[in-house]
Amino acid sequence: MPVIMVSAYETKRRCFDDRSMIMHPLISRQSTAVNILSTLRPDRRFTLEEAKLLDLMLMLHAEHGGGNNSTFTCRVLTSSGTDPYSTYAAAIGLLKGPRHGGANHKAIEMQNDIKANVSDWTNDDELAEYLRKILRKEAGDGSGLIYGMGHAVYTLSDPRTVILKEYAGEMAKGTEFEKEFHLLGSIERLTPVVFDEIKHSRKAMCANIDMYSGFVYKMLGIPEELFTPLFAVSRMAGWCTHRFEEINSGKRIMRPAYKSISKEKQYVDIDNR
Repeated sequence: MPVIMVSAYETKRRCFDDRSMIMHPLISRQSTAVNILSTLRPDRRFTLEEAKLLDLMLMLHAEHGGGNNSTFTCRVLTSSGTDPYSTYAAAIGLLKGPRHGGANHKAIEMQNDIKANVSDWTNDDELAEYLRKILRKEAGDGSGLIYGMGHAVYTLSDPRTVILKEYAGEMAKGTEFEKEFHLLGSIERLTPVVFDEIKHSRKAMCANIDMYSGFVYKMLGIPEELFTPLFAVSRMAGWCTHRFEEINSGKRIMRPAYKSISKEKQYVDIDNR
């Protein structure tokens, strides 16, 4: 998967961006994270800290339960008896969707919008006012969503975010990224307060991993085109595990039940419709 990802990216650069295509050979016995950085960078140079951070990202994005969209798809296809290639291709297709694997793109897009429209990133009042505009659909992409905040399962905290934030803060310290790191922390801190004010809801809300994942990838010099593919590289181990479990213990095809909530209507002859 890492080889496919980097090779596809280099091909894209050559064919669509009219840039040079650099294809480095793999170095055997290197970790996945090291191979990604080694083959992705033209000079093959990286630090041990960068490799450790990317390795952490891969682990945090790996499978963490069977209820998410792509993993459920993997298990559904496996239950039909189809081959692994079709199964993993379907899971990748689900991860491609902006509501699933593409969420970090939306978080980066929102963060760039905030950086462009909030003049003083350290001013809580100015930042909170812009967050209010986003929630009122007066700013951002008009969705009324603050991307990177909230999770369907995690409420009090997202353990992946807690871990990633600590490491990201250490790497950003003393660099040009430190100011942006503190901005993300302010968004995380102010959003629940502003959400309660605008939506009149005190529901528990925490930052999810998308709040910081794109920022970390940016610090590592990884192009945005690879954010979601890296998610797939990470999650492949989990997909495989779920597939093996479904083969060994499932034994039946999954048939989700749907209940119609439409109201009964009077039949109208086709000529009168």
